[in-house]
Amino acid sequence: MPTDDQTSNQAASLYSLRGKRGLILGIANQQSIAWGCAELARQLGADVVATCLNDKARKYVEPLTEPLGIDLVNCNVEDEGALSALVTHAVQRLGRIDFVIHSIAWAPLEDLHGRVIDSSSTGFARAMEVSCHSFATLAKLVTPHMSAGGSMITMTYLGADEAVPHYGLMGPVKAALESLVRYMALELGPQKIRVHAVSPGPIPTRAASGIESFDALMQHAIAKAPLQRLVTLEEIAQLCAFLCADASSGMTGQTLYVDGGCHAVD
Repeated sequence: MPTDDQTSNQAASLYSLRGKRGLILGIANQQSIAWGCAELARQLGADVVATCLNDKARKYVEPLTEPLGIDLVNCNVEDEGALSALVTHAVQRLGRIDFVIHSIAWAPLEDLHGRVIDSSSTGFARAMEVSCHSFATLAKLVTPHMSAGGSMITMTYLGADEAVPHYGLMGPVKAALESLVRYMALELGPQKIRVHAVSPGPIPTRAASGIESFDALMQHAIAKAPLQRLVTLEEIAQLCAFLCADASSGMTGQTLYVDGGCHAVD
């Protein structure tokens, strides 16, 4: 019979990321969801390669990642070959990949701030490429290096399921992303790769700052949420860490909300 200590250690290991190796995309600054995930993953024992957009962003991100021993790589997914080069670097650095967190989204401001019916085909296509299709491209590149299975996570928002004022073009883009997650879960399940979308409530990230009337959106979320507050970066990271850990081994293909309950009420 196992001792109480052995049982406790076995249970704790289910929620640990010790020994796991992950790739996290999209750190812009200390308020980034990707940063919250990277910081907690390191605290839980994971070895991490993370990305920022370019040298301008690197000035803000490197002081965060360097003290934790996180390997930081510039990556603009619109640059041809950027994702392929990133994955090659990550595999050389880590040896294998156990989890991926995709936390990047973008649309041209002129398309994001206008009506969806007024959006340009070019702007719509670029928003889809950066915010949605890059996740599929990343999966194709990464899965050969996930021989033991693992987790892939992307970030969505309630505006994928409901028409949220001022969310505009990103609503249809995130809806496509959530559908992509379900198809990827179906296709990658035989390789023991689990795929999820995490749907946080609104928090003041750099990406969110581009959304028109975002302060009003946050206030509405506080008023609507059963918990009567916004969620924190730490709470979002905790959900992502669980989805990367062995404790979530029976789950895939879901959109999981961490939004104070906003999604559950009218």
